[in-house]
Amino acid sequence: MPNLVEIRDLHFNYADRPILSGLNMDFPRGKVIAVMGGSGSGKTTILRLIGGQIEAQRGGIKVDSVKVDANDTKAIYALRRKMGMLFQHGALFTDLSVFENVAFPLREHTNLPESMIKDLVLMKLHAVGLRNAARLKPAEISGGMARRVALARAVALDPQLIMYDEPFAGLDPISMGVIANLIRNLNDALGSTSILVSHDVHESFAIADYVYFLSQGKIVAQGTPEQMLNSSDPYVKQFVHAESDGPVPFHYPGKTLAEDFGLGAKQ
Repeated sequence: MPNLVEIRDLHFNYADRPILSGLNMDFPRGKVIAVMGGSGSGKTTILRLIGGQIEAQRGGIKVDSVKVDANDTKAIYALRRKMGMLFQHGALFTDLSVFENVAFPLREHTNLPESMIKDLVLMKLHAVGLRNAARLKPAEISGGMARRVALARAVALDPQLIMYDEPFAGLDPISMGVIANLIRNLNDALGSTSILVSHDVHESFAIADYVYFLSQGKIVAQGTPEQMLNSSDPYVKQFVHAESDGPVPFHYPGKTLAEDFGLGAKQ
């Protein structure tokens, strides 16, 4: 199956601090791909690079066979029309109604008449179970409902690529299950490619076709959810089974406590 997104030999630094080192990743059309790893492993940075918000120092990214060039504003704007993004915590416009939030990308990227925009918005809200909440403001709905509105906005343009940045963060178990099912069902209905950045093993493994595990800016493991559940890799085992002891240390790397207190090792 051809890939919608391809990442090749990607290197990215913030100043002198390396974030991603030599990444090679494929995201096939029609699949849900989970990108997992601890905080600071570079997961969200990958989404920002694909969207052209930042530019890699080395390597390249292609979306639908088009190279992502953060310096080409016109090309990036055209490429983003093929993308939908669900930001962490939703990022809804608080002064706009639920309806207007979902209508925003349609008005921004198309010249459709208002009658058609109305029908499309109501269809997207119906798909996430919130058609009857169209006139409410974000402050008048729950966190789980707000995340569903954000999902409706992300798929408003029927994008080829949908990116999710921690879609389960801060949700109760019921809402997490609802969002997970919507991600899978909408991906299949639209024939899209979904990139799911998440810490949540259970919900991600339930809907993902393939998983990449990142640690310190590198891919340390990859495979199907079943393969990752049965993996003997120490990092994957620690992450998947939430073990406190393993290759991921508790303390941030640096000097020892003795060195900080001037207590060098005795000779």
